[in-house]
Amino acid sequence: MTMNDGDSSPDPFRSPRARARGRPRDWDDKTAQNTIKSLDRAMEVFEHLSTLPGATLSALAEDLGQSPATVYRILVTLEGRGLVEFDQGAQVWHVGARAFVIGARYLRRTSLVDRARPVLRQLMEATGETANLGVARDMNVLFVGQVETHATIRAFFPPGTLSPMHSSGIGKALLAQMSDDRLSRLFATAPLDQFTPKTLTEPTALRADLEATRERGYAIDDEEKNEGMRCIAAPIFDLSGGAIAGLSVSGPVSRVSTTETERLAASVVRAADDLSAAMGYQF
Repeated sequence: MTMNDGDSSPDPFRSPRARARGRPRDWDDKTAQNTIKSLDRAMEVFEHLSTLPGATLSALAEDLGQSPATVYRILVTLEGRGLVEFDQGAQVWHVGARAFVIGARYLRRTSLVDRARPVLRQLMEATGETANLGVARDMNVLFVGQVETHATIRAFFPPGTLSPMHSSGIGKALLAQMSDDRLSRLFATAPLDQFTPKTLTEPTALRADLEATRERGYAIDDEEKNEGMRCIAAPIFDLSGGAIAGLSVSGPVSRVSTTETERLAASVVRAADDLSAAMGYQF
């Protein structure tokens, strides 16, 4: 379907039989008749395995409520494509190297990741801490870029890692840019799980923290996901003014201390502003 600013007359330069390439006539029909059930089951197995450090066939089948025979056929098929691998000694299945290759192709699609790379490097060098880039995926942060510190003790969020937004510095930086209505919808559908004694699990307390985040211009994950680790994050905006990602530094509380917060935050906000400008944001 094409849009032409309200003019419903046919396009004189377009063949009446033409339609968008790659889109069948029932493009907008997402009902079960247009879903390949076996492929959907395979993707369910693959996605679940990707969240685990490894799993046995029986554990996967039990987790997903599918028969071991069905899961085995799916795994063998995926193995043939290099998307999963089998550890013969431990009798455990893992995500395969091919999955990383495909994921890397996704990352190359977006100029955000490319433009963030030098900014992340400079931020790590300026602060001495691991610099991270993440985007929102439902109520999670998907980490899409990272430059690690050279320090022995450091935070590590490899690209592809998911972390709940309410307990993440980047997540809270992005949540702080959302409207009250959108926050209410998110809080109604996603549980605010507790990971440490400092995790904010009550919407009222989280909203207060998000308000403070908006006022100062950066978010703080104060051991809310992992005890002993602190994170400082700021949002990244695009040409339209929308918050499209977040940038952060993270490290042990011994280095990312309360006395160092303002100094580190200044570097994080400056880096986020630089990347926002590179994405077309007008200050």
